[in-house]
Amino acid sequence: MAVEACCLRLLVVLIVFLNVESKFMAYNTTSQIVPGKLNVHLVPHTHDDVGWRKTVDQYYTGANNSLLDAPACVRNVLDSLVPALLADKNRKFIYAEQKWGMCMQDEAATHYIDMIDQTTLGHRFIKQEFNVTPRVGWQIDSFGHSSVQAYLLAAEVGFDSLFFGRIDYQDIATRKNEKSLEVVWRGSKSLGSSAQIFAGAFPTLYVPPSHNFYFDTDDVPPLVQDNMNLGDYNVADRINDFVSEAISQANITRTNHIMWTMGKDFAYQYANSWFSQMDKFIHHVNQDGRVNALYSTPSIYTDAKHATNESWPIKSDDFFPYASEVNAYWTGYFTSRPALKRYVRMMSSYYLAARQLEFFTGISKSGPNTDSLADALAIAQHHDAVSGTSRQHVADDYTKRLSIGYKEAEKVVAESLSCLISSRLSTGCKSCPLLNISYCPPSEVDLSKGKHLVIVVYNPLGWKREDVIKIPVVSEKVTVKDSTGKEIESQILPLLNASVSIRNDHVKAYLGIAPSVTTSYWLAFSATVPPLGFSTYMVSSAATQTGHLKIAATTSERHTVYKTETSQNETIKVGPGNLKLIYSGNDGKLIQYTNSRSSVKESVTQSFSYYPGDDGSVVDYGEDGNPHFQASGAYVFRPNGTYPIKSEGQVTRVYREKEHAEIEFTIGPIPVDDRIGKEIVTKITTSMRTNKQFYTDSNGRDFIQRIRDYRKDWDLEVNQPVAGNYYPLSVLVDRSVGGSSIVDGQLELMLHRFILITGKYHLRIDPLGEGAKWRRSFGQEIYSPLLLAFTEQNGDDWTNSHVTTFSGMDPSYTLPDNVAIITLQELEDGKVLFRLAHLYEIGEDKHLSVMASVELKKVFANKKIKHITEMSLSANQERREMERKRLVWNVQGSSEEGPKGLRGGPVDPTKLVVNLAPMEIRTFTIDF
Repeated sequence: MAVEACCLRLLVVLIVFLNVESKFMAYNTTSQIVPGKLNVHLVPHTHDDVGWRKTVDQYYTGANNSLLDAPACVRNVLDSLVPALLADKNRKFIYAEQKWGMCMQDEAATHYIDMIDQTTLGHRFIKQEFNVTPRVGWQIDSFGHSSVQAYLLAAEVGFDSLFFGRIDYQDIATRKNEKSLEVVWRGSKSLGSSAQIFAGAFPTLYVPPSHNFYFDTDDVPPLVQDNMNLGDYNVADRINDFVSEAISQANITRTNHIMWTMGKDFAYQYANSWFSQMDKFIHHVNQDGRVNALYSTPSIYTDAKHATNESWPIKSDDFFPYASEVNAYWTGYFTSRPALKRYVRMMSSYYLAARQLEFFTGISKSGPNTDSLADALAIAQHHDAVSGTSRQHVADDYTKRLSIGYKEAEKVVAESLSCLISSRLSTGCKSCPLLNISYCPPSEVDLSKGKHLVIVVYNPLGWKREDVIKIPVVSEKVTVKDSTGKEIESQILPLLNASVSIRNDHVKAYLGIAPSVTTSYWLAFSATVPPLGFSTYMVSSAATQTGHLKIAATTSERHTVYKTETSQNETIKVGPGNLKLIYSGNDGKLIQYTNSRSSVKESVTQSFSYYPGDDGSVVDYGEDGNPHFQASGAYVFRPNGTYPIKSEGQVTRVYREKEHAEIEFTIGPIPVDDRIGKEIVTKITTSMRTNKQFYTDSNGRDFIQRIRDYRKDWDLEVNQPVAGNYYPLSVLVDRSVGGSSIVDGQLELMLHRFILITGKYHLRIDPLGEGAKWRRSFGQEIYSPLLLAFTEQNGDDWTNSHVTTFSGMDPSYTLPDNVAIITLQELEDGKVLFRLAHLYEIGEDKHLSVMASVELKKVFANKKIKHITEMSLSANQERREMERKRLVWNVQGSSEEGPKGLRGGPVDPTKLVVNLAPMEIRTFTIDF
C-alpha cells in the first residue's frame, strides 16, 4: 500500500514536469553565408588520438580508467554524435583520426614515404567505405609543420586547404598583427605554385575562442539560458559575448569570414551538450543581426574565403621549430624514443620491399599478406607515436603491432623468395630481425660437415647497387662464393665485447632465452645486386674449399692484410680507398678528413657531450603575467648547461669503394639517479666558415636553409639559443634525430635521451655544390637497405638447380640515377599501385636536377600493360580530375599565379614513358 502511494505521487510530479517542458522552443539553425556581414563559421570537431596516454584500443573502449584522461572513449563519441547529427540536418561535424584518416601524422620524425603510405591507406578506405574524397588537410595537433606536409601531403593529394593549430608563439603574435594567419603556402621551390595550398593557423590553437564557448559536460561556461521564466535568463549577455569575440577575431583575419573550432581532443562524448548550445547561439545571434553565425565545415569555409578574391601572403619554408611559450621549444621529441624511431624506419623499408615481392608472385587469397604491417605502420606515424611522446605502455603497443605485422610480412617475403628461387623449393627462406644486435641464428650454423649457407640478397631499388653484407658467424674459417660460383673476397671482423653483451641481454629479453650459440666474428663481403632483384651468395667452410680465404687483420699467408699507415709525427691514417681518416697517435681522436679524388682536406674532430635538462624549478613569467614551470621532457628540449663526455663504444668504418665514413655508436643506459634528464649529442667540428647557415631536410625530401638565431617571417627574440635552433633531421642517419649548428663549422646531432641505444650516422665532406649526388643516392640506400634471407644447402648443385640471380626489370635496363620506385603494390582489386619519385630539387645538381624518363615497358618487361591511369598522390582520384577541381589563389604583390614549376606531361599509352621533373612524384594504377 505504501509503495503504491509513493508511485502515485511520482506520477503526479512527472505530469507537472512534462507540462512545463511542453513550451518547446524551435531553434532556426538554417543559416547560410550572408554577404556584407561578418560570417562566423562554427566548425564542430574532435580528434581521437591513435594512442597517447592510452593505447588505440583503450581509447576506443574507454578502458584503463586509472589514467589522467580516463574519460576518453571513442565509442561514446560515435554513439552520441550520430544521433545528434541525424536530429538536425543543418548540424555539421569534422572528425579526424581513430584510424579513419589514417591519422594526424607527425611532421618532424616521419619519412615522406611513410607519410604517403599512411595517407593513401586512409584516403582509399574513406573512398571505398563512404565514396568521399577529402578536400581539406586537418593537421591541428602536430607539433610544428613541414613544407612536405604542405605541398606533398596537401596539394598533391588534391586538398584545397590545410589547417593547423600549433605554430611558434612569437610567430603567431606577428601574424595576428599583420593579418597573416592565413597564407598561400608554396612548400616546394621546385614545383612552385603548381603545388601550393591555402593554409591557415588558428588564433586559439584548435579550441573555441575562449573558455566561454566550451560545452563538454565537464566544462562550466555560462550556458545560453533563453527561458524567460527562469532566473538566470542571459540571452543578451551571451550574444554580446559572442559578437565581441567574433569582432576580436575578425580584426586579425582577412575577409569577413572567420572560423571557430568548436571542439577539442575526445570531445562530443555527449554531443548534445555542444550542439544544443550552438543551436541556441545560431538562432539568437542571427536574430540579433550584428553578425551571422552558421554551422560550417573547413570546406565551406575554404570556398567562402576563395570567393572573396582576396590576395594572400606567401609562405615558402616551414613552421619549425615550434615553441608554445618562452623556454618551451618542442624540439626534444625530434629525438625522443630513438629505438622506436629506428624500428619504424626498419619496418617501413621492409614493408616497401615486401610489397614488391608480393607483387612479383601475386597476393595470396588465403595466405599471409602485408596488410597488417601496413596498418601498424600507418598508426605509428601518429603525432604521439613515432614522435616518441606517448606513455611507455602505449609505445610498447605500437612496437607490438609492428612486430605482429612484420611476422606476417616475413611469411610473404619467405614464400615469394622461395618461389622466385625455385618452384621446387618449399618455404625455407629465413630472416634475421635481430641482426642489428649481432644475432642471426640462420648464419650462426656449423658449416664444417659440408653444409652450405645460402644468402639471398634482395635490392628494392631500381638501380644496380653494391654494398657490404655483414653477418655473424661462429667460425673464422669460411669462404664466400657469388651467384656464378666464383669465390669472392671476404673479411672477418671481431665482434666487440660491448656488442656481445648487448646481444646476450637483448636476445634473452626478446626470446626469453639466452643465445644457444656463441659467436665472435662478423663475416663481411661485398654484394652486387641487380635492380629490383636478388643475387645469391654461398658461405662454406674454408676447410672444404680450395682457393684463398681473405681475412683482414691477420698474418697468415692465406689471408690478405690491410694495414693502417703510421707517420713519424704519430698520426694514424685509416682508409683503403680515396677516403682517409687521420687520427692522433696520442689519444686516438679523429683530426683530419682527406679525399684524394675530390682533393678535400679538412680538419675534423668528433666529440660527445650532454645537456642536463632543466627541471623547471625556476619560474618563468610569460606575456600573460602568469607563472610558467617548464622542464625539459618528452616534448620539450630545455638544456641547462653542457658537459663533455669521454667517448667509448664507438666504431668508425671506412669502405674501400665508398667515400663516406660510417660511425656506429652505443649509448646508455643514461644515469638519472640525480633525477635530471640528459640529452646526449655528438659534435662534428670543422674549420669551415659557414656564416650561421646550415641545411636540414624536410621529411627526407626537400632541404631547407636554416640561419642560426633567425626566422624568415618574424624578428626572433632569442631566449633559448640551443633549443631554439634545433630542427628535425632524418637524412644520412638511420632514424630521425634532432640537430643544429650552434657554432659555425660545427654540426650537432642529438642521439639519445634515456636508455640504451645503438645507431649509425654517416659523414662525408664534398666540395661546394658536389654533395647532392651522394646525399640523394646514398640517402635512398639508407632508407631501403638490402633485404637478406637465408636458407641451407647440403649438396654442391645449388647453382644448377636454382635461380641464382633475378631482376624484375629488363636485365639490360636500370632506372636513372635521379629516380626511385617508392611504391610497387598489388591492390585488392588486382590493379597495381606504382609510384616514381624524382630525388633531386631544381638546381641541386647540374647533371641530375633535370627531367628524367622511365620506360615502363622495360620496368615491367615480363608483363603487358593493358591500361595505365595517373592518380592523385593518395590514389583516391584521377590526377586529371584533381587538377580540374583545383582552386586558384591570388597572392600578394603579383597579379600572376606565380612560377608553376616544371612537370612531366601525360603518359603516352603506346610509348609508356613517364617523365618526371625535379621533386615530382607521380602515382599510377596499372592494369596488366
